[in-house]
This record gives sequence, C-alpha cells and structure tokens, in this order.
Amino acid sequence: MAKQGTILIVDDNKSILTAVQMLLSPRFEKVITLSTPNKIKTTLRDNDIDVVLLDMNFSAGINSGNEGLFWLSEIKKENLSIQVVLFTAYADIDLAVRGIKEGATDFIVKPWNNTKLLETIQAAYISRLEKFKGGSSHKNKPLISKESGMFWGESSSMKQLRSLIEKVAKTDANILITGENGTGKEMLAREIHQLSTRKKETLVTVDMGAITETLFESELFGHIKGAFTDARADRPGKFEIANNSSLFLDEIGNLSYHLQAKLLTALQRRSIVRVGSNTPIPINIRLICATNRDLQAMVEKEEFREDLLYRINTIHVEIPPLRERTEDIIPLTEIFLAKYAHFYGKQTMTLTPNAQEKLKSQPWYGNIRELEHTIEKAVIIAESTVLDSNDFDFPRVKKETSNDKGTTLEEMEYHMIKEAMDKHKGNLSLVANQLGISRQTLYNKIKRYDL
Repeated sequence: MAKQGTILIVDDNKSILTAVQMLLSPRFEKVITLSTPNKIKTTLRDNDIDVVLLDMNFSAGINSGNEGLFWLSEIKKENLSIQVVLFTAYADIDLAVRGIKEGATDFIVKPWNNTKLLETIQAAYISRLEKFKGGSSHKNKPLISKESGMFWGESSSMKQLRSLIEKVAKTDANILITGENGTGKEMLAREIHQLSTRKKETLVTVDMGAITETLFESELFGHIKGAFTDARADRPGKFEIANNSSLFLDEIGNLSYHLQAKLLTALQRRSIVRVGSNTPIPINIRLICATNRDLQAMVEKEEFREDLLYRINTIHVEIPPLRERTEDIIPLTEIFLAKYAHFYGKQTMTLTPNAQEKLKSQPWYGNIRELEHTIEKAVIIAESTVLDSNDFDFPRVKKETSNDKGTTLEEMEYHMIKEAMDKHKGNLSLVANQLGISRQTLYNKIKRYDL
C-alpha cells in the first residue's frame, strides 16, 4: 500500500516523539514532530496536515490538560476538517472525554499500545479522507451529506427514507435502524445526529457485539477507582460521555438477554450508576440503535426483551439493500473510484458501458461494503484508467451440496460459521459454543466474512 497522508505529533517528550515517529513513518507519507505547541499554527499553514496527535500537557503549562484543550480549539479554528487525536495520561481521561466533546476525534492513553495507536491514527485519517463532495439531486439536495458522508442517491426508496429522516432527526425520539450487513446503518446514524439539535456534541458509538459480558457495565456505565483490579482511576462510561449528545448502539440484536435488562433499566431511569458506586448520575441522551436481525422474531422466541424493543424503536427505519436500488450503484462506484485512485496515488478512473452493466447486474449480497471492496481491488490491479467489464472478477455462485464446502481453510471456516448461524437462528452464544470459540472471536470472524 502506498504511503498517504501527513501526520503532526506534538509532545514535549522527545523520546515519545521519536518512538511514535518510527511507528507511523512506514504507514504515512510525512510525519512531522513538534516538541512545543507554539509552532502548531505555523506548521498547519505550511503543510497540508491530515491528523494531529496532540499531547494534553506541556512543560510550559500548568499540567492540568487545559493547555491541550486550548490548542485543540486553535487547530479547529485553523482548519475544522483536521482530525485531532489527544495523547493523554491515564489520570486525564476525563479531560480527554471533554476534548472529544470539543471536537477531538479520539484519544490515546499513555503508555500506549502500538496496535491501538496505529488503528486510531489510521481511522482518523480515513475519516478525513472520506469527506466527499457530492453533486446535486432532487430539490437541489446533495447526493452525499458533507457532514456524515451518508450517500442518499437517486432511488425512490432512498428519497422516501431521506424525507422521513429529515423529519424525525430534529426530535429526540429513539430510532431503530435495520437493514442487511453493509447497507450503511452506522453512516445513517451519523446523519441523524448531524441533523439533530445535538449536532454540536460528538456522536458516541458502541459496538454491542464487540463488548464482552464482563466489561458491559464498565464500558457503558463507567467505574470508580478501586471498583476492580486495574481500576486505577474513576472512568466515565459511554452513557456519561454521550450526555447531551446522541448514543449509537450498533448490533443491538447481539446483546445477551440478561444484559438487555441492565440496559433497559438505565434507559427507563434516565440515569446510570458507575461500577463500585451507589450514586445515580442523570443522563440526557438521544438513543439510536441498529441491527441486521429481526428483533420482533427474537421477541417471539424470547431472545429479545419486548419492553426493550418498545423503548428503542419509537421510530423504525430500514435501509433497503443495494440490489433494490440499482440506480445508485454507478454513482457509488464513481465515488469509490475517486477515493481509491487518490488513496493509491493513481489517475482518475472511468467505466466503460459494459463495466457499468456488469456492476448493475450483480446481486451485491454484501451491499455497499461489498461494492467498495470490489472497486478498491479493481483500482489496485488495473493497468488502465478506463475500467472494462473484465476488470471486475466475481466468484461464480453455485448451489452447494453437503460435500461441497470449499477447498481452502477460509472457505471451510466460512461455511462452518454460516451453517452454525443458520442452525441457531443467529444466536451468537450458541454458535460460539458449537464452534468451540469465544463470542468475541466469533464476532470478529462474522465481520471478516460479512455474515
């Protein structure tokens, strides 16, 4: 992968600057370091900075973290689109949370984990890269939301969905988003937040399928110092961080039954209690949930609480699959062509009519996510700036027999997981037990195979 992007690291500790520069240099085209924040503005004006990794305390400051918040504000004044990731000590997490509410993208705690730091910086860079400029559609509305990146397109089903979203987003009604994997449920949640009265605050997202049961309460409700081993300081949960903003709970259908009761209690009482504490903390959130599962069917099987379903789906919206909105396939393709041509340092690419017809004829069971992966692969391999139908290679779909499960380990693993999910109707706990793997490992593989 070609190195892309310019990263600025600001920290008064020169050893940290050297270590982080060595870690990021193989991934990014340019890594600039500053040991004092006083040169930030000059550096921003002289360079096209994508992401700033900003320490919250400097030797010249009062070591309260407020200096970091000040420079966060100054960076945003210079260029609102620059992504800022805060670099903070464990004890300053509350300040980092405040920083997120004031415009930071994320924060990294010292001492850091190299993998986590790389993933966080990469995600921040992609977040800036994906701020596309859209054309215009009916009533002079852009096809793509500049704030959230949500692609609306021209299909009648998406026009109807857009009309509904624009009405309900301005309220504080809880919204349940359903749809197949890869349709853009998280993107729609971000659009709802951007259209709401809470848009000045940062949307807080939680992947419910990725949270282990033992960490559920700590992650969502927070904990106090000494509540358990390694609880070295008070820490707010996602509900507190999202106070006065929107909280997006993705994959809500994967939450185990007994944890659903704890979530329902917090929503009903409009307050949470940190682990290890007895003091209720009031919360004021706008709840947005998403799932690709049929929650009503799960209620009938006693796999999902009916009272929780009523609580989260005041408004229910469903995103149609890509195969039902074929007029949006080519506009989306053109967006991804531009994105990945830029990302991989190639010239602008176009499609022949045959290529367009081939793309529109595909079933796209993985929806927009599958389309994006397909276009990225084509851009990487293509030797011409004009892509024809033979530049897109799709696997043949054939009826499986009991003895036809693929020849590679990945294919066999895919079929084993799929069969177990079909057998247990999507109950991840039962699937994990059958396969002899942890729920977290199962969830990671589901994501990998787009199941």
